[in-house]
Amino acid sequence: MKNLPLDSQIFIKNRQRFIAEMQPNSIAIINSNDELPSNGDALYRFEQNHDLYWLTGVEQEDTMLILYPDNPDPKYREVLVLVRPNELKEKWDGHRLRKDEALAVSGIGTVVWLDVLDGLLQPWIHEATNIYLNTNENNRKSSLIAVRDYRYAEEMRARYPLHNYLRAAVIFKKLRAVKTPEEIKVLQQAMDITEGAFRRLLKFIRPGVFEHQIQAEIVHEFLSNRADGEAYTSIIASGDRARTLHYIFNNQECKDGELVLMDFGAAYGGYNADLTRTVPVNGKFTPRQREVYDACLHLHNYAKSILKPGLTIAKYHEMMGEEAGKVFVKINLLKEEDIKNQDPESPAYRKYLYHGISHHLGVGVHDLGPSFWQPIPDGAVLTIEPGIYIEEEKMGVRIENNVWITSNGNIDLMKNIPVTADEIEALMKK
Repeated sequence: MKNLPLDSQIFIKNRQRFIAEMQPNSIAIINSNDELPSNGDALYRFEQNHDLYWLTGVEQEDTMLILYPDNPDPKYREVLVLVRPNELKEKWDGHRLRKDEALAVSGIGTVVWLDVLDGLLQPWIHEATNIYLNTNENNRKSSLIAVRDYRYAEEMRARYPLHNYLRAAVIFKKLRAVKTPEEIKVLQQAMDITEGAFRRLLKFIRPGVFEHQIQAEIVHEFLSNRADGEAYTSIIASGDRARTLHYIFNNQECKDGELVLMDFGAAYGGYNADLTRTVPVNGKFTPRQREVYDACLHLHNYAKSILKPGLTIAKYHEMMGEEAGKVFVKINLLKEEDIKNQDPESPAYRKYLYHGISHHLGVGVHDLGPSFWQPIPDGAVLTIEPGIYIEEEKMGVRIENNVWITSNGNIDLMKNIPVTADEIEALMKK
């Protein structure tokens, strides 16, 4: 990572929270992601398993974490497993962690090498009653590739068939949704770097620039400020392309009179920002563009006002849909009779707002959290990103901030980033 060292207390506290959720006499084994081949002898850029990173702060491949809080030997209650440094591999791929370096990152005092793990692990397994293993339990996951988590679970069941196996994912969904103050500090750094990129863009955008040139300005600002890079591939969509939610071609000219929708965020220290702003390419909204933009901003602010711990995402979307229907009538996208006669299973507002309004954010851009029908926990960080997409006007507007939801009131982590039409026009004019 390019960031300055993080406070290991982030990961120490996360492990303490995880251990508190484990059943007595249980062992948890969390694996790193695979290194994946691309073509020839090349590999895709390695990205750590988010659960393992959340517990350790270690980005290195071939890493494992073993938590056995009831281990009779206190030294082995938290064990970080690393690949032994290899001189030849380091000549090709660079430095690998030594034990003292791993301690500084993770706060874990016991580090063992992967090539001696088997002799240690077997007696621990024999002492334990339950084994927590991890899987990627995401309701929108579509890949059927047998990644390391699933292969390891199969191996363990074959080797130790009579143990009781438990799902670590249940704990991760509960805990990763709730951000600690230490995590918020890192998230705020990602937000602040993202703010700098947006302010840079307001000075750069003009008719004739290309979408990829805007993306280049974003990446330059990110890397100049120690970000790991983009949290996800930036969406730079001018004109009618703004209606494509995950448009990432970023290869077209931004033309006079168009709006350009920009959805981007910095990754810093393993945590992510997720911002969307829509601005006029020439620096001045037309009356209709401003009307639609202000309507979207109203929905954005309304969402911030109703999001509270204890509310379910299902109920939140229902409330947002009702407000969107009213707003779309005001800006002449819908008529009162459209609302009155709508199919409850396919409400009228969905023609112009066809995605969810919020998702959890953290070490994952779409971070773990409770299901659609479960209450939002106190301490969650959610995006708020309503949009209005008008095919007949070849226009798309989306406005997104990241908000920490607490019982003491919501904290907008992007409150300093310009958002009103007046603010945007004034900064672009300069």
